[in-house]
Amino acid sequence: MIKTLIFDFGDVFINLDKEGAMTNALELFDVDELSEEIVAFNSFYEQGLIDTNEFIDFYMGNFPKLTKQQIVEAWNYIICDFPVKRLEFVQQLAKDKKYNLILLSNTNELHIDCIKNQVSFYDEFKNAFDKFYLSHEIQLRKPNKDIFQFVLNENNLKPEECLFIDDTSENTETASNLGINVWNNNPKTEDIIDLFTIKKDLF
Repeated sequence: MIKTLIFDFGDVFINLDKEGAMTNALELFDVDELSEEIVAFNSFYEQGLIDTNEFIDFYMGNFPKLTKQQIVEAWNYIICDFPVKRLEFVQQLAKDKKYNLILLSNTNELHIDCIKNQVSFYDEFKNAFDKFYLSHEIQLRKPNKDIFQFVLNENNLKPEECLFIDDTSENTETASNLGINVWNNNPKTEDIIDLFTIKKDLF
């Protein structure tokens, strides 16, 4: 029996433009692909191992022709709209009190600040959850095993009683290997509000 629902944030609740953001970044930086160093630095930032000032200084050092504003705008390009129907969905879940609700997101200070500015109901959304874990705040990051162990241990959860929803297959694979039920959702064809129809075999 599922007792706990663990949700990703991006492309589960808020829409993201991952492809567009990458294309925009490569054009702005005038490179064919991001270097291993840049990819690693991005991961460090999401894991809270460096702060926002260090993050921006790193990019300005590598791309001195760019302004701070250009870098921030390029980084936040990925963030799109947040359909209200998804807020209403999780608020109804919270009202029903049938499941323990947890958010588990790989994110960072710049993205969260941007979302807070763009999404008027961010606080209402956050308050619908019993626990709200952001990677840069807990210094753990998906798809690493330790972030899932942290959530299970912190909340005294049994893996088989949890359902984890995430659009990234690497993340759901790690969770599945720990015995957690998973839904690797496709944001182009599936919507979180249809959870109980799409995964009806679990409920």
